[in-house]
Amino acid sequence: MLFRWIALAAVLATLPDRLMAMQKVDIELVLAVDVSGSVDGVEQDLQRRGLSGAFRDVAVIDAITALPDGLAVALVAWAGVDEQRTLIAWHRLTDAASAMQFADLIDGALPVDLGSSPYTALGDALIWSLAELARNGYAGRGKIDVSGDGRNNCGEYPQPVRDRAVADGVTINGLAILNEDPYLTNFYQRSVIGGPGAFVLEAADYASFTEAMRRKLLRELAIGPIAVR
Repeated sequence: MLFRWIALAAVLATLPDRLMAMQKVDIELVLAVDVSGSVDGVEQDLQRRGLSGAFRDVAVIDAITALPDGLAVALVAWAGVDEQRTLIAWHRLTDAASAMQFADLIDGALPVDLGSSPYTALGDALIWSLAELARNGYAGRGKIDVSGDGRNNCGEYPQPVRDRAVADGVTINGLAILNEDPYLTNFYQRSVIGGPGAFVLEAADYASFTEAMRRKLLRELAIGPIAVR
């Protein structure tokens, strides 16, 4: 655990350097999706459809197009300790064509097998996502969009990781999928989300994931402050 905190401190120390990055964007967004053992093949396929469908949605495309400097986005999959993977490296989206291209990449990236881990390492997923923000070559408002259907049960606890990230200007938003735990939203509110305008949305199950992700992206891409609800 000490090693992970040292690694996290090193990652966060580099975040201010993003101001010197090569390309300015309005938002840098990590999509961090749960692919642990509780998420079976059918549910992963519903995740894939929900994510790619959101980037093909007309309202989401309009929100991306409205950003003066665009959106930088990457897709991360996570499960247990040492089970994180960046499935899609950073892409800058500015219009319908780039959004559609990213949707096509999602279709080719999921489902993914990380060993069907029975564990849920949310804190480790946040550390990995912070590392992606620190080294992506863009300068903008850093955000992590984490979705999952379970509470942290191994690795780093997410709350102190969240607190360090927020102190360095990163916002963490959540999508709680309630098919395994009807009270998961409370855990996300208490221990996962944080930062200006941070919020958590609910999906009753993976069949509801598409609409929930669409609404989530629209809130994350809105220009200006958004009230927490």
